[in-house]
Amino acid sequence: MTAVRTSHSAIALLDPSADNWKLAILVGIAATILAVLALPANATFWVVGAAVALVAAAFVVNAYRKRYYGGLLVAPAIAVLFVMNIFPLLWSLGLSFFAYQSNQQSIRFVGLNNYIKVLTNDIAAPANWDALINTGMFVVCTVAAQMITGFLLAMLFAKQFPLRKYLLILVLTPMMLSVVASGVFFTYYFDPTFGILSYAMGEITGQQFILMDNKAGAVTGIVFADAWMWSPFVMLLVLAGLVSVPKYLYEAAAIDRVSKWRQFWTITFPYIRGLLMLALLFRTIEAFKLYDLVYILIRGGQDTKTIAYLIAEIANEQNKTSEGAALSYVILFMVIVLTNLYLYLANRRNQGA
Repeated sequence: MTAVRTSHSAIALLDPSADNWKLAILVGIAATILAVLALPANATFWVVGAAVALVAAAFVVNAYRKRYYGGLLVAPAIAVLFVMNIFPLLWSLGLSFFAYQSNQQSIRFVGLNNYIKVLTNDIAAPANWDALINTGMFVVCTVAAQMITGFLLAMLFAKQFPLRKYLLILVLTPMMLSVVASGVFFTYYFDPTFGILSYAMGEITGQQFILMDNKAGAVTGIVFADAWMWSPFVMLLVLAGLVSVPKYLYEAAAIDRVSKWRQFWTITFPYIRGLLMLALLFRTIEAFKLYDLVYILIRGGQDTKTIAYLIAEIANEQNKTSEGAALSYVILFMVIVLTNLYLYLANRRNQGA
């Protein structure tokens, strides 16, 4: 009986019907591997594109014949997601296994050599690790500043007071600006000649004040600018939790003469804890991609060069596209590990609660 079922499964798999998506996937994978090994890069691109189109067509025909109309309705959205996000991601992953430079036409398969080079090369590895250490420093400093500032702002705006609506709009304005606009604003703000900060410090000390002339000042300026932009995001998430706390809990605590501190830990904090952790996750992921402000404010000095800046420098300025892609996927792996660790700890906390 088992042999008969296996035979039927093999026959069904090899059935060349238009809706056999399993066969389409096998053909697509085989064609892709053969094209990568035997054809030039331009031809490989079109072979891979044709394989993807074959698999997509098989899925569409299968959904139509089996009346999976819900899948057909979301198919255009999935197609756009694949073209705009998934395909570039897979293409860059493929490039990380080749020796390719954007200013040259030649390309050859090198396996894991690019990953070994960015992690162990005597010239590249020290710069990569320095950039990674700088990135870790910015992650800790910027996320901590945003969490603290956003939490305090949320506690403030959770109360009703005159002009609250207008002040809330004013506080949210930095988050609505582009990073470039904010970076240019802080360039003038920190300018040693006519910047507001330099003028104020000059009036106090009587000397010209240059914030960005050392690593501590440059880090402080970048952290301040990033916190100014993204603290409102943390505030919005926390504020959503604060306004959802039932009022009767505070009224009951007031009748029992519970202190404000204990009210916060027993009533308020349980409602905002999940949103705080969500804000922590989002801002940590974004902090790993810090590039714009570093480039605009100090043009990526060695003391403050982040891993995102280094990747852009390797891929764009040095035209080492494959090495830049390999380093990008090393960082992506680290972010995925941190995210899964966060989710594990969050689930464990929820189960314990």
